[in-house]
Amino acid sequence: MACDMLAYLIPNAGDTHGEVRHIPIPKPSPNFALIKVLRAGVCNTDLEILQGYMGFHGVLGHEFVGRVVEVNSDDAGLRSKWIDQRVCGDINVGCADCFVCLNARGLDDRSGCCQMSRNHCPFRTVLGILNHNGTMAEYLTLPISNLHRVPDGMSDEVAVFSEPLAAACRIVEQGLVRYDGPHPDRVAIVGDGKLGLMIAEVLGREHASRLVEIGSTADPDGTSPAPPIMFGKHPHKMDLVRESAGVDCRPVTDCKDEKAFNGVAAEYAGKFDVVVDATGSPAGLSLAAGLCRPMGTLVLKSTCAAGEQFNAAPFVIDELKVIGSRCGPIDKALELLALDDSSTGPLKPLGVSKYITKTFPLSEAADAIKCAAERTTMKVQIICSEE
Repeated sequence: MACDMLAYLIPNAGDTHGEVRHIPIPKPSPNFALIKVLRAGVCNTDLEILQGYMGFHGVLGHEFVGRVVEVNSDDAGLRSKWIDQRVCGDINVGCADCFVCLNARGLDDRSGCCQMSRNHCPFRTVLGILNHNGTMAEYLTLPISNLHRVPDGMSDEVAVFSEPLAAACRIVEQGLVRYDGPHPDRVAIVGDGKLGLMIAEVLGREHASRLVEIGSTADPDGTSPAPPIMFGKHPHKMDLVRESAGVDCRPVTDCKDEKAFNGVAAEYAGKFDVVVDATGSPAGLSLAAGLCRPMGTLVLKSTCAAGEQFNAAPFVIDELKVIGSRCGPIDKALELLALDDSSTGPLKPLGVSKYITKTFPLSEAADAIKCAAERTTMKVQIICSEE
């Protein structure tokens, strides 16, 4: 194996540009694996980092599929299990020694703390985001415990979607949408960007599968519970999930009313038990709050700088539960991505290849970033190594 590798990195903290360089191939620490990166995805978070978010410097990227080439462990069985396997991985790298990582207080098992140890080590590094070189390189390292095997037959271009799809699956993992009781939760998704569409893919299928469990006529009046509604600006984007995910898609203008005190049309104001904000904007967050019923749940899936004009009054007056939702279960995402035409049950294949706008070789990573930043772009992938 050569000593150097190609990588796209941010040279210094605060730099608003990256560059392709040759750097040393990383050496895996004990209980870490060295992974040959096959493909990497470009995420909005990567674009934000290039605007100074997190003050990150190093190799960019956190979405990937790769093949394990080395395992630093004395356990022969562990080496045999993982070497030469195609994998995706959890992006949070915990210290493995604190009370969170060890679940010493049993927080993982408490309501509202699902998988705290996976996501919230106070000393964690985060792949391509915080003090850990990322995926836009020929090689990366991750703890063995972070790895998830990619099913045989799944293409590399599909497997790369495991991380963003897992972020959408986190909403289900957190148990934020309830189907028990006489009235299943009514759900709205605000924002039809890449993350919003992944959320629609997941929540639409969750709705379909749960209706099979509880019976499709769960409402007392005999009607079938309404599917999640996505409010977005781009019909061509919403068309990607309208039928395949079973989501009701409507123009965001339908739920707006400039004359209303909260800017929300009466037909929709306060009508949803759970509203997911995937807009990344203060205006979108305010709209989401207006759609949510009093004492309902507002799920924040994207960060936004609220600014000085942000009005917190509706959140207090309506006693909304505001819940952040971040990294989710890679294994569940891979399970959804593995759905195909031969799969039985109510869930349709996702067909995520429809989201890929363009692919670039690693040597052209700077062009990939520029392409990803264009408003018409859906998803950009970088081919980091050939097999």
